[in-house]
Amino acid sequence: MAIIGSRGYPYVYSGYETLVKAIAERMTARGVEVTVYCHANLFDQQPKQLNGIHLVYLPTLQSKILSQPIHSFMAFWHVVFSKADAVLVLNVSNGPFGFITKLFGKPTLMNVDGMEWLRPKWKGFGASYFKWAAKMAVLFNDLLVTDAVSMQIIYEKEFAAKSVVIAYGADSSLGAKESLLKEWSLQNRDYYLIVGRMIPDNNADLLIDGFLKTNSTKKLVIVGDVPYKDAYATKIQSYTDPRLVYTGYVRSPEVLASLYQYCFAYLHGHEFGGTNPTLLKAMANGCAVLALDTVFSREVLQNDQYGYYFSKNSYAVQQLIEWAEQNPALLEQRRAHIPEGITEKYTWETVTDLYLYHLEAIAKTKGK
Repeated sequence: MAIIGSRGYPYVYSGYETLVKAIAERMTARGVEVTVYCHANLFDQQPKQLNGIHLVYLPTLQSKILSQPIHSFMAFWHVVFSKADAVLVLNVSNGPFGFITKLFGKPTLMNVDGMEWLRPKWKGFGASYFKWAAKMAVLFNDLLVTDAVSMQIIYEKEFAAKSVVIAYGADSSLGAKESLLKEWSLQNRDYYLIVGRMIPDNNADLLIDGFLKTNSTKKLVIVGDVPYKDAYATKIQSYTDPRLVYTGYVRSPEVLASLYQYCFAYLHGHEFGGTNPTLLKAMANGCAVLALDTVFSREVLQNDQYGYYFSKNSYAVQQLIEWAEQNPALLEQRRAHIPEGITEKYTWETVTDLYLYHLEAIAKTKGK
């Protein structure tokens, strides 16, 4: 089995890389031969195999827009001449390249992720391309994966496309210690937390603006960055309020677990995806969650059972934060129960089971 469409393994930067690491390691442990295609420029060391996973490094342009499609195009041509029985492709932008695996009869399963054509970072031609790419994904791939029931419904309405739902997984992280927060002078329950890439569709600016409108004496910790120069990320990092703490990337699992587990509340502004990995991580680590009110947030948080919601404006964020600080006991009760929301469908073992089942099914259909 081969995986195309991420930055590689064990590089962890976004939801796709988290997915690749989680399922590739578990599949390999079960005796499946897994190959992951990697962006050569991101890896100083390029072992051919790591933790039993085969790695292929292909070059690409270092570009915000073109790096992934160029890399994927090359990977598609490489994989059709490999011995992989089936291919898992991530990112709907790679939809048109499915003609290559279809032409060569290589069974292909594609995870289409969210509504890329609506994301603010893609405008004009970019939005049109993603809408067209989604149609091509439906046409060329043997089976589509949507990561939430609400996303499955959208693909059926928009493209008359059938898909199977496979969510992301999350585990409660080990090794959390309050002492690991000293680097930023943080204390237990004395800060809010944002985790995610600094891109417009994660709405960090909205969250920060809403927080700054409050008189809160707590801090707001912003975890994340982007690996390229970007006007939006520069804007996010330009706020100068002393209550704001920018950590950049946090690569230590123990430190990230500590940031989750000791925060007063996790602020979730992701808008256009399906099941969001950082939201699941917040739940698994017992965070109180204040989330942008979307069908995707409500599906994962099971409506009002595990989440509190705000509309898409800074005043609504301000109001919810002020309410939260007036009701700390309610947030504490929510923290105690929110890990129960990580049901079996959101465990990495189940996610791996489902990917393997469907990859094997399409391979058998094509006699591989």
